[in-house]
Amino acid sequence: MAAGRRAPPEPGGGPVLLQGLFGAGPSPGAASCSLVLTARELQVRRPGWGSTCPDSTLRLADCVGSSAFPAAAAACFSLVCYPFRGPRWGSPARQRLERTFRVSLGPDAEGNLRIAQAWSRRIRELSVPAVPAQDGDSYGVLPRPCRALVLLNPQSGAGRALDDFQAVVQPMLAEADIATTVFITERPHHAHEKVRDEDLSQWDTLVVMSGDGLLYEVVNGLMERPDWADVMKKPLCILPGGSGNALAASINHYAGNDHVAKKKLLTNCAFILCKGLHTQMDLVSLSTASGKRCFSFLGFGWGFISDVDIDSEKYRRLGNARFTLGTLQCLAKLRVYQGRLSYLPAGPEQGTPPAPRDTQVPITNGQAGHVPPPAGTDVPRALPTDSLLVPLCQPVPAHWTVVPEEEFVTVYAIYQSHLGTNLLMAPAARLHDGCIHLFYLKAGISRVALLKIFLAMARGTHLDLNCPHLRYVPVRAFRLEPRAAAGIMTVDGEALACEAVQGQIHSRLCRVLSGS
Repeated sequence: MAAGRRAPPEPGGGPVLLQGLFGAGPSPGAASCSLVLTARELQVRRPGWGSTCPDSTLRLADCVGSSAFPAAAAACFSLVCYPFRGPRWGSPARQRLERTFRVSLGPDAEGNLRIAQAWSRRIRELSVPAVPAQDGDSYGVLPRPCRALVLLNPQSGAGRALDDFQAVVQPMLAEADIATTVFITERPHHAHEKVRDEDLSQWDTLVVMSGDGLLYEVVNGLMERPDWADVMKKPLCILPGGSGNALAASINHYAGNDHVAKKKLLTNCAFILCKGLHTQMDLVSLSTASGKRCFSFLGFGWGFISDVDIDSEKYRRLGNARFTLGTLQCLAKLRVYQGRLSYLPAGPEQGTPPAPRDTQVPITNGQAGHVPPPAGTDVPRALPTDSLLVPLCQPVPAHWTVVPEEEFVTVYAIYQSHLGTNLLMAPAARLHDGCIHLFYLKAGISRVALLKIFLAMARGTHLDLNCPHLRYVPVRAFRLEPRAAAGIMTVDGEALACEAVQGQIHSRLCRVLSGS
C-alpha cells in the first residue's frame, strides 16, 4: 500500500441488507456512489476507494424520516438525519443533514421509482428505535403516520413558544410523518379543560410546548376524565417553551445527552418526539388540609425555592435568567419557615409490614371519597388510593420518620433529575424509579453557603459539599405541616395555598416520550 494511505476499515453495522450504485444527489449529472445499508447505518462509498471503505456513514439512530419521489425518467430517495455536531468547545447539538440519491438504473420510470421506494421504506423501518428489553420496563413506539395534539402557550417563558415551534419543531415533525393539530391556549386552565372534555381518540400523542405548568394542567385534566386509566396510556411529550423547563431537561439527561439549553434543548426534545420511543413515568398524588387533590410529575416545594419560582414570575420575559435574579433577591431577604416534616423512607424497614397494594378507591385528604364526573359523562373509574397515607387529622404512622428540626429555609420533594434547565438537583432520579427525592435545608445556613449549594447544583455536585444544613433522603411518601400559613408552596412550579399537605408516589401512572 502506498505511503500515507490508510487501510480501508472493515464494514460496520452488521450484515449488508441492501446495496447499489446511485447518483450522489438529485440532479442527472450527480457523481455516482455506492450505497450499503445495514441494520444500523447507511454507508456512502465513492468509486475507487474499494468496496469496504465508506466515505461517509449515516447512523439510522439519527434518522427521523425518508421519502421517495419521481424525477422525470429517474427517481430519488432521501433521508433526513439529526446527528450530533459540536463546536470545538461546548456541548454538541443535533443539526439537520439531508442526503438525496438518484435512481436511474434504466429507462423504466416506474421501475426506478419502485427501487427508490424500496430503499426509502427499508430505511424507515430500520430507523424505528428498538424497544429496550429491560426487566419491568414497558416501552412503546409511536405509530407512523402519527397524529399529535400540540397544546401551546404563546405567553410562556420569553413569549417565543409559537415562533420556536413553527421554526424548529414543525419542520422536524413533518419529516417524521407526524401530523399536528395545534391548540393555542388563551387563558389559565384552558389546556386543563381541553384535555378533560375533548375526544382524544383522534390523536396518538399529546404534546405540550410550554413550561412545566402547562403539562401540570394537562396531567390533572386527564386525571379528571372518567376514562383516565385509558387516556393516561396515551404518551405525553414535553417541548421546552417556558423558563424552567425542568422535565425537558430531565428527559434530555435520561437520554444520555450533554447539558444544553434554549434552541439546542428544544431540538433534542423534538428529535425524541420524532423517534417516538415512550415509556412509563411516576406521578405523585398530593392532598391538602382543605381537601384538594392533585397529581404532580415534577416536584412539590415550600420556602426558598418556591419563593424564587413565584417571586420571579414578573421577570418571565428574561427566560431562564429570571431565576438567577429571583435567587439573588430572595437571598437578600432570606426567610425561615416553621413546620413539621415527616416521611416514609424508600425501601422496607425492619419490623414494618409492607404497605398494602393500591386499590381503586378515590381518596381526598387521606380519606376515601367520591370524585364527581363531568356533567353528561359516565361514572368514572376510581382514582388510585393513597394507601401509604392516613388522614391529615391523624398522626403519621409509627414507622414513619419525623424530622426533629422544625425550622427550615426550604423543603423540596422532587421526582425528576432537574429542578430547572441549569439545576441538576437529583442526579439519581429516573422516570419510574418509584421514589420521591426529598431535600430540606435547616435554618441557620448562611447566605454564602446557600449560594454555594445552588452554584454546585448546576453540576449536580451540591451533596458533595457535605453541608450540615442540607439533608437528602429518598422516600415513598411525605407530610409537611406548616405552623402558620406563611411562605409559598408550589407544585410543578404552580402556586399552591400554604397549608398541611402530604403526598405519595404512584409508580408508572402515565407515559412520556423518553428517548431511552
